[in-house]
Amino acid sequence: MTAKTLTPLSHGAPHHCFGCGRTNKSGLRLKFFVDDRQQVVSKVRLARRFEGPPGYAHGGIIATLLDEAMSKANRQHGVTAMTRQMEIEYLRPVPLQQSVMLTACRISQHGRKNSCEATLADISGTVLARGKALFIAVDSKLLQTIAAGARR
Repeated sequence: MTAKTLTPLSHGAPHHCFGCGRTNKSGLRLKFFVDDRQQVVSKVRLARRFEGPPGYAHGGIIATLLDEAMSKANRQHGVTAMTRQMEIEYLRPVPLQQSVMLTACRISQHGRKNSCEATLADISGTVLARGKALFIAVDSKLLQTIAAGARR
């Protein structure tokens, strides 16, 4: 990563989110930043409990990382959106217990449709996986109201 400045991304995430929730003990607990190129970034070190093939990350966890980063790329622009469609390229195995960099950006926005891209790379910059997705913007207050009703 060549960015020099990293600013913490304030995104108002639910505290129990699997990707970034601080209170989800079984989750990933990702911390996101915005770099000087306005990309969302997160340094990730996956624990062994996320293993698929011996010593490497499960494909579902890789997909989750990419989806979570792209979601935060929307949040950086003040948009709460849900994934409608996602495409992933698994290029190389993602090692466990080693630092990797997760990077994402929103590439376009038309009405409620938001397109994003993300990559997962090793520290040398070799891309291990990449994804692109279409997100549909939703009313975050409506989601909170629905969630509150479901907890009752």
